[in-house]
Amino acid sequence: MEYRRLGKAGVLVSEIGFGTWATWGSRVDLNRGRELLKLSFDSNINFIDTADIYRRGEAEAMLGELLPSYRRSSYILATKLFWPMSDDVNDKGLSRKHIFESVDKSLQRMKTDYIDIYQCHRFDENTPMEETVRAMGDLCRIGKILYWGTSEWTGDQIEEAINIAREICVQPPSSNQPQYSMLARHWERDAFPKCVEHEIGQVIWSPLAQGVLTGKYQGGARPADSRATDPGAQNFVLGYINAENEKKIAGLSGVAKELGLSMVQLALAWTLRLPIISSAIVGATKPEQLKMNVTAAGVKLGNDVIAKIESILDNDPFKQ
Repeated sequence: MEYRRLGKAGVLVSEIGFGTWATWGSRVDLNRGRELLKLSFDSNINFIDTADIYRRGEAEAMLGELLPSYRRSSYILATKLFWPMSDDVNDKGLSRKHIFESVDKSLQRMKTDYIDIYQCHRFDENTPMEETVRAMGDLCRIGKILYWGTSEWTGDQIEEAINIAREICVQPPSSNQPQYSMLARHWERDAFPKCVEHEIGQVIWSPLAQGVLTGKYQGGARPADSRATDPGAQNFVLGYINAENEKKIAGLSGVAKELGLSMVQLALAWTLRLPIISSAIVGATKPEQLKMNVTAAGVKLGNDVIAKIESILDNDPFKQ
C-alpha cells in the first residue's frame, strides 16, 4: 500500500480506501463485514469511508461493532451528513442544529470519541454558507472532528467555504469527495482546478463506475450477485451501461492486457494518476474483490499509456 497526503493537511491516507456504501447492511452482513474489514487492515488500508444515510445509520452501526477491535490511531475514519435521517423537518441539511445533532449520533453509532473527516454530503441551498462553515470549524475546535470536507460541491462553492473560513478564522475544508472515474469526468473542469489551487485532497467515490469498468457487464451480462440486480443500487449501475461505454471498455481491456494488468488495476491507477487524488474509495462484497482492488496501489501509468487511454475515452472535458 502507498499513502498520500490529504491535500495540504498533514494526515496520510491509503491510496485505496475502504467504502461501505450500497453494500453494508444489505449484501454485507456483520460477519462478512468483519472479514472484509480485517482484510483491509491486513492490506494496510487506513482510510475507511461511510455516511449516516447508508442504510439509515446501519453501516455506521456495523462499523461501531467492528472497529473497536482495532487501535483507533491506526485508521482514518470518515463519515458524512446531509440527507434526511427521519421525518423531522430539521433532521436534514447543513444547519448548525443538524450538524451538531448528527455528529453526536454518528459518534454514538460508531462508538468512537472523534471522527477524522466529517463531510457535507451535498451542498445545502437552504442554509447560509457561514452557518455551515462556522459549525464545522467549531466541531474541529472542540475535537469532535479533526478535519472537515465536502462531497459533490462545485468549485465555486468550495472556494466560498474557504474564503468564509478565512474571514471568520475557523478551519477550512481539507477534503472533497466527488464521483470520479474514466466514465465520469465532469469535475475535472469544475471542482478539480479550485481544489488544486487551494490544495484540497480528493477522496473519490465510484472509481470503477459501480463495477462497470471491471467489464463484468459486457455483452448484456448481469451477474446474479452484482449491483445491477440489487434494487437499492441498480439505478446507479444501469446509468453506465450503454453501447458507447461497452465500446470504450472493450478498448480499455486491450490496453490492460498489453500491460499485464486487470481492468480494476487499470481503472484505479488511471484515477490515481492525478496528484490531487488522495484516495480512491472502493466497495466490495467478496474478499477476492478487495484483494484485486488493493493491487492497484502503486501502479504507475506512463504518459504513452495515458494518451492511449484518452484516445479510447475520447471525452476529455478540456476539449469540450
